[in-house]
Amino acid sequence: MTSADPVSRYPLAWPLGWRRTVAARRDRANFAKHSTRNVTDAANTVVGTTKVRTPLTVAQAIGRLAGELGRLGATDEVLSTNLQTRLDGLPRSGQAEPTDPGAAVYFRLKGKPRCLACDRWDRVADNIAAIAQHVDALRRIDRYGVGTMEQAFAGYAALTTSVAEWWQVLKLSPTATLIQVEEAYKRLAKEHHPDVGGSHEAMAKLSEARETARALLGGTST
Repeated sequence: MTSADPVSRYPLAWPLGWRRTVAARRDRANFAKHSTRNVTDAANTVVGTTKVRTPLTVAQAIGRLAGELGRLGATDEVLSTNLQTRLDGLPRSGQAEPTDPGAAVYFRLKGKPRCLACDRWDRVADNIAAIAQHVDALRRIDRYGVGTMEQAFAGYAALTTSVAEWWQVLKLSPTATLIQVEEAYKRLAKEHHPDVGGSHEAMAKLSEARETARALLGGTST
């Protein structure tokens, strides 16, 4: 996956407008690599085979996603996660699972910018694989003739206009605390509220950023 798009591969550039999954609600997914292994007896003679199911690696998940995007006809793909990348832009191997395992892929389809993101699962590899499965489902829309790809992406179109993270919107560091989030929101709200010359759009972005931070940091809405 290579692209000239100015989207951050690391850290994760979550699309503004997409809801985040609270950490406590993330589950382990069932995505896996299936293979067979020889079964031997005491004399080390092969007597049969058994099926082996192993969790997907990040590299395997990326392979699935790249294949699905290729079949979709996507171009300029950029995969963004919280895994540090190598010089070629792909995640380095051997990294610990990040606190935020979300994944987002940005691409162009028929010239239009698109984005799909997932943080439902507790492993980066599984969130990447989930996006790949979703792309496969999208391809079936055109295949079966019930709807069109444009209709499928209509609900996503407005969500790809910004890739700013919550901490960027609130002018904080990625390691900011919930207290700092609330203080920043109040400070910036005084500057951007429509009553003082700001705009409803600016306030909506601030509110979305605060809600995202609350979900990730364990806060609650008031």
